[in-house]
Amino acid sequence: MVERRVRYNLEVEGKLIVIDNVPARVCLETGEQFFAPETVDRLQRIVWRRRKPL
Repeated sequence: MVERRVRYNLEVEGKLIVIDNVPARVCLETGEQFFAPETVDRLQRIVWRRRKPL
């Protein structure tokens, strides 16, 4: 597992939401991404508020 910044993709109501530069732990063998609970909470707030990107 290594710390990386990744792209987070999510489809909500038929719309693709892409968030870049999200901190994650990534498995070097499988590429699977793991997010800290604080990161998940922040991603959910961003997605559900549908704020414009900075």
